[in-house]
Amino acid sequence: MSGNFYGREQFEKYRGESLLLPDAAKDYPGICTPLDLYEILSGIWCADTCAPRMRENWTPENKTLGQCSITAFLTQDLFGGEVYGVLREGGNYHCYNKVGEYVFDLTSEQFGDEKLDYSGNTLQLRDVHFSKAEKKERYEFLKRKLKEYVNSVNSSVQ
Repeated sequence: MSGNFYGREQFEKYRGESLLLPDAAKDYPGICTPLDLYEILSGIWCADTCAPRMRENWTPENKTLGQCSITAFLTQDLFGGEVYGVLREGGNYHCYNKVGEYVFDLTSEQFGDEKLDYSGNTLQLRDVHFSKAEKKERYEFLKRKLKEYVNSVNSSVQ
């Protein structure tokens, strides 16, 4: 499975090479690029990781719906960089990642054919997002599920 997320094509040439931060490389073996992370998260994202205000519209066919901030900050843990937000109608931000020269959005598929503008957006801070207990809990749940997946795959390989 390869997601059609914004910025995906930038990572095709890195298949098999690790772009992870050194600490993340030891904690998340088997994940080398955002493509790898997307493929694993595609099997983990669920209604429980979706933002509560969007949960009733979440489906397995639209698995990235309501997953942006927790996914972007988890991605930052693994690859570094910064998290930015596209201001949406209603005053909420849609979060995405910028790592060095690479701009990508693992949860862009939720917008279908709508094209977001990934330039000139506001830096998003983890402390601000995680001041909401439910968001921090969803992030911790997603992170725990990712570690469980990676550990289960690696223990079955050994």
